[in-house]
Amino acid sequence: MTGKLFVVATPLGNMGDLSSRAGEVLCSVDVVAAEDTRRSRVLLRHVAARPKVLSFHAHSPQSRMDELVRMLEEGKSVALLTDAGTPAVSDPGAALVERVRAAGVEVVAIPGPSAVVAALSVSGLPADRFTFLGFLPRKGKDRDRLLNVAAESPMTVVIFEAANRLVSLLEALSQVCGAGRRAVVTRELTKVHESVKAGTLPDLAGYYREEAPKGEVTVLIASKPRERNVFDEGIVRSRARELLAMGESRRDVAARLAVEMNVSRKETYRVVTAL
Repeated sequence: MTGKLFVVATPLGNMGDLSSRAGEVLCSVDVVAAEDTRRSRVLLRHVAARPKVLSFHAHSPQSRMDELVRMLEEGKSVALLTDAGTPAVSDPGAALVERVRAAGVEVVAIPGPSAVVAALSVSGLPADRFTFLGFLPRKGKDRDRLLNVAAESPMTVVIFEAANRLVSLLEALSQVCGAGRRAVVTRELTKVHESVKAGTLPDLAGYYREEAPKGEVTVLIASKPRERNVFDEGIVRSRARELLAMGESRRDVAARLAVEMNVSRKETYRVVTAL
């Protein structure tokens, strides 16, 4: 019998956010593979868990992954922990999960806190669809490419950044997105000094230039504004007649035309009601 790999989401900062199921898993597993063993030991003491703790992070040697897979194949259960939040999201855990699945070992998700979802939930920006870019490269073509992805995205964009590089990121985003683009900076979510600040990208850059940020930072950028098409009343009227003849209500026709032609709903409603 092989063991199981449990991918365990842990609190961003507030220990009260640890689920009871996550606590039970940590108390039952044989081994914890931790991105930061010091932080994970604090959490394990909180739930009185005493598994063997092994370091596993982006710079771990291949031998450590081999060791974890061997333990699972021998029947031991392993919990994968990141510093905070959900493992394998902007985190080296994905490589271990892939390797374990390839070995035929079961992988079980223990869901819970996520910095991405937490930031989206308090941002006020649309979250039905979003683009997550994680930590951007510090320089080079890849950084420029991802900054352009953020600028052109038709969805809300989420980026992680170190506090000491926040201002330079906001300045770079201001250049590619334009001075009027809205954004939100969340900092230290669920912790004592939690803050959420919204504004334009230049305003936020100016604010954090004066108020040096600390702690864990997530930046959310509003989607690229849609450009309105030129309103052609004749085309709208013709299409409206077609839809009305099919039995659609005036209200539904006005709404549909606004989306189809990327024009103001107020204008399409005016044309439709005049027919």
